Amino acid sequence: MRFTNKVAIVTGAASGIGRATARRLYAEGASVALVDRQSGALADVAAEFDAARVWHGVVDVAREDDVARCVAEVRARFGEIDVLCNVAGIAGGDYSIVAETDTAVWQQILSVNLMGVVHFTKWTAQAMIARGQGAIVNVASVAGVRSGAGGNAYSASKAAVINLTMTSACDLAASQIRVNAVCPGLIETGMTAPVFERARELNKTDRLGYRCELRRPGRPEEVAAAIAFLASDDASYVTGQALPVDGGNTASLNLPGMKV
Repeated sequence: MRFTNKVAIVTGAASGIGRATARRLYAEGASVALVDRQSGALADVAAEFDAARVWHGVVDVAREDDVARCVAEVRARFGEIDVLCNVAGIAGGDYSIVAETDTAVWQQILSVNLMGVVHFTKWTAQAMIARGQGAIVNVASVAGVRSGAGGNAYSASKAAVINLTMTSACDLAASQIRVNAVCPGLIETGMTAPVFERARELNKTDRLGYRCELRRPGRPEEVAAAIAFLASDDASYVTGQALPVDGGNTASLNLPGMKV
């Protein structure tokens, strides 16, 4: 019950890692503010929790006015904010080479994956600074660490999140606000569903995750556990770090043409 009497915002809470994170923090005592663009799925997740300890709102993280409104509503509902989990993201589905990637793809992916984190960090940190405490956990990706795990725009957006994690950790440390990131490997979520579906169609599920040392894909709950650790007082002396949750993927040598 590491989050008893604490309030956490979780973006991307309608599915995948965001949903697993919301469930984990709630199970450990937190009141949770659930944020997503998928209104129906978001309401379904909210219905799992005690109404006294949940708030949910449809928010486009790429729109700063949406984010500012959301943070104000969460503070009005629960008082203060102790934890922010920036999970919302999109893959974009574009794997074209850099010479052929449409500028609109870059703008779309960066607006969500990078600027969504920027917006929520900005407005939530303002509330945390006033209290002199808080924890922010961003979801980056192994794609932001090395090539081959995503398209150009997606990979660049996640590398930017890792760097933002470090710079904002330095900015906010004087206010005792910790900022960390997790870097998931291949996890079965709505975003990665096409990869898993294609593998099943081709009878190649044994190839899923074969480039990581544990030889399997991960589960959203495994990433949520790492997020909960970084958000909790158990990680009270950890800030500015990007923790791979990838089955050992980034610990090994990726050979050209071998990456799934």
